[in-house]
Amino acid sequence: MDTRTISTGLIESEATGLLSRLDQIKPFVMHETMVLAAALPRDAQLLIERFLHTGRNELRLQLADFLDWLHGEGQMASAAEQQRRFVLIRLQFNVVLAQFDLFTEVVTQRSEHATGVWLSGLDILAQDALRLETSDDGDTRLVVYLARGAGAAIRRAKTRLPGGKPNPVGIIRLPRERMIGSGIASSLVHEVGHQGAAQLELVESLRAELERRAAGDPDGGWQVWSLWISEIVADMWSVATVGITSTIGLLAVVSLPRYFVFRPSGTDPHPMPYLRVLISAAIGNALYPHPQWRELATVWKAMYPLAGLPAAHASWVRNCEAHIGDLVDLLIHHRVPLAEDRELGAIFPLKERQPGRLLRLHEEWDSDFGVMARQRPALVFAVLGQAKAAARISAEEESSQLSSLLTAWAVRDSLDVLGTPAPARVRNPKPSLQQH
Repeated sequence: MDTRTISTGLIESEATGLLSRLDQIKPFVMHETMVLAAALPRDAQLLIERFLHTGRNELRLQLADFLDWLHGEGQMASAAEQQRRFVLIRLQFNVVLAQFDLFTEVVTQRSEHATGVWLSGLDILAQDALRLETSDDGDTRLVVYLARGAGAAIRRAKTRLPGGKPNPVGIIRLPRERMIGSGIASSLVHEVGHQGAAQLELVESLRAELERRAAGDPDGGWQVWSLWISEIVADMWSVATVGITSTIGLLAVVSLPRYFVFRPSGTDPHPMPYLRVLISAAIGNALYPHPQWRELATVWKAMYPLAGLPAAHASWVRNCEAHIGDLVDLLIHHRVPLAEDRELGAIFPLKERQPGRLLRLHEEWDSDFGVMARQRPALVFAVLGQAKAAARISAEEESSQLSSLLTAWAVRDSLDVLGTPAPARVRNPKPSLQQH
C-alpha cells in the first residue's frame, strides 16, 4: 500500500472514532442523578442543553462532511492535506469537550447531599439579585457552583466560551468555605453585580467619566479609580442589594496578612484590600445612612493601622482615602442610559434596605419560617445579615435559618415547575375528502 492509502485509512479510523466518542456525550438529564429540588433552574437547564446539543450536532455534521470528502475527491489529496483537515475537526472536538466539562462542574455538585439543594436555592438568590426596580433580569440566567479557595468568580452570560460561542448562562463560582451564612450573599451578589454592570454597560460609562475627572486633576487623586471601577461597581451592587451583609462579608474575605492588605495592586482590577473595605463602607453610608458604617470603617482601620508603612506609600494611601467620598458621590449620581437615564444610586431598592427598616422587618417576621420563605431571597439575606450585625441573632441562628430557607426556595421552585401546565398536545388533523 502506498503512503496516501495508509494515511487515508488511519485518518478515516480516527474520524469515525471521534464520532463514536461524540455519541457517548449524553445530555445531563440522562446521566446526572439528583433530587428534583437540587436541579438547575428549568430555563437555565434548557439553555445549557440546547447549547451543548447544537455544538455536538455541528461537529457531527463536520465529521460527516469530512468523511464524504475523504471517500470522494479527498482520496486524491495529499496525506498532508487530509491530515490538516482532520486536525482542525479534532480541535473542534476538544472544544466541545471543554464546553461540556465546564457545565459538568455546575451540574455534578447537584448530586451532593444538602449541598445540591442549597445550590438550587442560591440560583434563586442570584436571579433575584439581578432584578432591579427599573427592569427585570431579561433573558439572562445564572447558576451557581462551589470550588476550593477563598475567591468567587463569574463567567458572565454572553461572554465567549472555548470555541468562541457566547455563554448561554452566567456561571458563578463560590468558595466552599463561605457556605453557609449571610456572608455567602456578599460574594454571590458581588458576582451578580458584574453581570448586571455588563448588561447596563456601567463600567464603560463610569470609566469614561473617571478618566475625564482624572485629566483635570492636578494631584492625581482620581487616577487609580479607573483601573478598579469594575470591582467597585460590583461591590456597590452587593451593598445596595444586601446592605451591611456585603461589607462585613467583604471584610472577612480580604482579612489577610498585613502585607497583602496594603500591597499595591499594579494592573490587578481589584482595589487594594485596605481601600476596598473603606469604599464599601462609604457606599453603604451614602445609600443607607447609619452609624454602623463609620463604626465598621473605624474597626477596619484599627485592624490595619497605616503606622509602619513606608512614608511614600502611606501618603499615597491617605490621598486615595481622602477621595473616596468624591468617588462615591460620582457613582451614586452617575446617569445610566440603559436604566431609563436614572441615577445609579436610584435603581436599587433603597427604601427596603434602610437598616432601621430591615430591623423592623426582622421583628415583624419574628423568625416565622413561613413568612420569611415567602419573601424575596435578597431581602431575607439583607434582613438576617442586618440582624446579626446588630447582635439580634447569632451566627449559628443565621446559618440555621438560611439553610432551611435555601432548601424551601429550592423545593418551592421545583414544585412550581411541576405545577406548570404541560403544552397542549396537537393531534394530527383528519384528512379531508379532497386529500389523496
